[in-house]
Amino acid sequence: MKYPKIPVARSIVALCEAKGIHHVVISPGSRNAPLTNGFAHNPTIHTYSVVDERCAAFVALGMAQQLKKPVAVVCTSGSALLNYYPAVAEAFYSDIPLVVISADRPVERIDIGDGQTIRQKNVFENHILYSANLHSELVLENEAIDKKLQQKQFESQKHNEREINLALNNAIEGKGPVHINVPFYEPLYDLVEDVEVNPIQILPEIKERTYSGNQLKAYADLWNKAKKKMIIIGVAQPNAVEQQFLDELANDDSVIVFTETTSNVHQPGFFTRIDTVIGPIEKDENKEEMFKALQPDILLTFGGMIVSKKVKAFLRNYQPKQHWHIDSKKAYNTFFCLNKHFETTPDSFFGNFLPLTEKIESDYSSFWQAIRSKRQVRHDEYMDAIPYSDLKAMQAIVPRMPENHILHLANSSTIRYAQLFKWKESLKIYCNRGTSGIDGSISTSVGAAIVGEEPVLMISGDLSFFYDSNALWNNYIPKNFRIIIMNNQGGGIFRILPGDKNSETFDTYFETVHQLNAKPVCELYGFEYAAANSSEEIEKELNGFFDASDKPKVLEIFTPRKVNDEVLLEYFSFMKD
Repeated sequence: MKYPKIPVARSIVALCEAKGIHHVVISPGSRNAPLTNGFAHNPTIHTYSVVDERCAAFVALGMAQQLKKPVAVVCTSGSALLNYYPAVAEAFYSDIPLVVISADRPVERIDIGDGQTIRQKNVFENHILYSANLHSELVLENEAIDKKLQQKQFESQKHNEREINLALNNAIEGKGPVHINVPFYEPLYDLVEDVEVNPIQILPEIKERTYSGNQLKAYADLWNKAKKKMIIIGVAQPNAVEQQFLDELANDDSVIVFTETTSNVHQPGFFTRIDTVIGPIEKDENKEEMFKALQPDILLTFGGMIVSKKVKAFLRNYQPKQHWHIDSKKAYNTFFCLNKHFETTPDSFFGNFLPLTEKIESDYSSFWQAIRSKRQVRHDEYMDAIPYSDLKAMQAIVPRMPENHILHLANSSTIRYAQLFKWKESLKIYCNRGTSGIDGSISTSVGAAIVGEEPVLMISGDLSFFYDSNALWNNYIPKNFRIIIMNNQGGGIFRILPGDKNSETFDTYFETVHQLNAKPVCELYGFEYAAANSSEEIEKELNGFFDASDKPKVLEIFTPRKVNDEVLLEYFSFMKD
């Protein structure tokens, strides 16, 4: 087996392998050659070449999201590293273990005018769990080299091994991004064979906190007195909570549970579409009375970011007396009234908490369940009546989505339209909600498709697709990968948000109107392409869209730019009646 000649590169590869990092995404470069050769020659590590560093980082993020363990991404020195930042920020806020490994110039080459050289040390310091800044290591060829130099080299090696361990352990323990910056002296491409690689190993420690009955009793007492309890589940991995706990919560008349498409939990009694409950109240003449009826005494939250702006606005204006959040890592004060952070997993919490609780008489659940049923009737009536639009197109997609797929949703309009529909329970649904940006949505879904056990469908808006179309520039996309593009000729989200749609700057600088289509991109990257311009054409194209094929496929759905916003905004007014 071949190894890089530079010792620190061997240590990085060996420690990644030892800690179970078996997927590495590499972007081409010269300074990172010792790392590239080290990973590529290791038979236990799967390596992938993705040229665009911004895409590469999101591809790695999509892999880590599916594998639920760290994935590494490797680049050369200079601005290449900065292209990782959007994915690093997403990983930071979405708790995804992304290991960034960057090659660098030796410290004496920084800021002297050398090419491809920037200040890489601690470059992600605001959005990183750990930054390991390694020392340069020389390759000592002559045994007669000065003893002091040998000692210095030994000390540098041990420093580097410790820092690599700490960085990788933080990714594993903290479920987030880490950065290993390693400066290399030339020569960079030299390889050696049959070298013993035995760096020091520091094992990660996974600490699970639990709460005893005595610790939870005071909170259970508050729970047992409250007649209105609301639970909101944010972004969560599938099967993140035992079904028995979900069923028990659904059978309590004093509890209502709000979920989103990205919550990946299922229970018939849960409210799967938050905005269909709250949106119509905003337009109701008795909204003050209705919001007070909905206002909980206790709010219990778990999971990641919440998509619905409406529930955020509601709970900030009608705050609960108690807000508790369950998460082993962090708790955001989203509603400005956080009382307690239970630093544990939902399963651990509910396993010890629910036996202490009592079901009390309350009409909280039944009242809102009745409203939910009426809203569903109005939803169906509205969907039957509306003209062809983004919302109508999404209605055509939802029932034709196959079972047992991974569904990735882009941000802005796409995720918001998806929130208004009930999706099949066998789907695993994801969206980059950590930073909610359009950058990297396609690349993340590509990463998921490469390592996922189920086929992947990506539903994206036009701007998200074109912005991240370099995601298709690689050789690893499986044939069963599918993309649906909702093309409304611009940033349709800006027509929905408050603002002057008739101003002289709106079309160019906000909505960014365009006449692009994805067919040339598909021809460039070898995707099958189809287009649809009506509900009937969508249904026709989707009939065989998910069938086995020799190439991955794109379906581009064109919708009328100036109808979509009116249809969506009128939706909530119609629902209240």
